[in-house]
Amino acid sequence: MGELTYFLGLQVKQTKDGIFIHQSKYCNDLLKRFKMLDCKDAATPMATNCYLDLDEAWKNVDQKLYRGMIGPLLYLTASRLDIMHSVCLYARFQSAPKESHLTIVKRILKYLKGTKGLGLWYPNGTKTFLNGYSDSDFGGCKLDRKSTSGTCHLLGSSLISCHSKKQACVALSTTEAGYIAAGSCCAESL
Repeated sequence: MGELTYFLGLQVKQTKDGIFIHQSKYCNDLLKRFKMLDCKDAATPMATNCYLDLDEAWKNVDQKLYRGMIGPLLYLTASRLDIMHSVCLYARFQSAPKESHLTIVKRILKYLKGTKGLGLWYPNGTKTFLNGYSDSDFGGCKLDRKSTSGTCHLLGSSLISCHSKKQACVALSTTEAGYIAAGSCCAESL
């Protein structure tokens, strides 16, 4: 069969130094599908001062279009962890998307245009030690005041696990939100 180079939208480049997994062709196809090939690049997938809410004053947008954008972006997070948090946040609004939500999803596409070549690098010959990292915001969701946790685990210098998830309960302080995220990280390590 030969060396693996392309599988289900994932491009695999194997060298003597390691393996690089990316989805640049998938990104190009996605940008072409939504007519964003000629758009201006964005430096980040989401603005730092962006807070989510239902935006009831804004006009509704086509659910089919919005879901059609979110679905491929969720698949893209297999190799593009830099967009995972923002895509997961805006996936929450698939039942009643507004123009403001669509604008932010288009910003993610603009970010992808400038960063098509990013992916996951798994080098050969690294020491195998497990590192886990966690972080959280405090009351980041304006709707229910729940915090969002994020964790990632590295075996050597290779990513093996990550997630971004809204916490199940409302934290009463930044410390509590951090403890919940650290607990989630420890559970994943075990």
